[in-house]
Amino acid sequence: MKDTFKHQGLRQQLVNVLKNKGITNEKVLQAIGKIPRHLFIDSSFLDHAYQDKAFPIAADQTISQPYTVAFQSELLQIEPGHKVLEIGTGSGYQTAVLCLLGARVFSIERQQELFKKTSRFLPKLGYRAKKLIFGDGYKGLPEEAPFDSIIVTAGAPFVPKPLLGQLKIGGRLVIPVGDDVQIMTMFIRKGPKEFEQHEFGEFRFVPLLEDKN
Repeated sequence: MKDTFKHQGLRQQLVNVLKNKGITNEKVLQAIGKIPRHLFIDSSFLDHAYQDKAFPIAADQTISQPYTVAFQSELLQIEPGHKVLEIGTGSGYQTAVLCLLGARVFSIERQQELFKKTSRFLPKLGYRAKKLIFGDGYKGLPEEAPFDSIIVTAGAPFVPKPLLGQLKIGGRLVIPVGDDVQIMTMFIRKGPKEFEQHEFGEFRFVPLLEDKN
């Protein structure tokens, strides 16, 4: 698992691309500039690791486009020590970004193959989430709630109520909502039953899978 000067240079180019697309949060940009994204992608795609594109990984899933990762991370406004729930661990790339931002990350993955792979892989790179869980993201993680923020990294046809209920007052849920194309949506919890909603345009994600058992 090598990270060369060439990789570091390509990452800096990627950071510049993200800046040009409007990402301004310095901590988010630093995290993208630090994390060896090429190690999260199957080796045949190494040339593409630092392009601003999504790529296929195991179990018919994708590693999100860096811009999307940066955009969602910026919306969360993470401070060191924040308790963050991630729905859809996937390759672990977004998880690594959250860890570098200082969050205490709890991450749920529904694909067994990905869960096993990422659970072994992330600690090897030095990214230690508080907890990686194999389970149904629609249910959230009630035993660890409330969270400062919740990030959903797959397209949800609707907003799961348990996720809204597991936010702290003042907490943020960032979720792409829709079927074929998703609208990036943020909910800020203002009170026990009061939420402020913001929309940020169209994105494309793989679908958020529900456990039908």
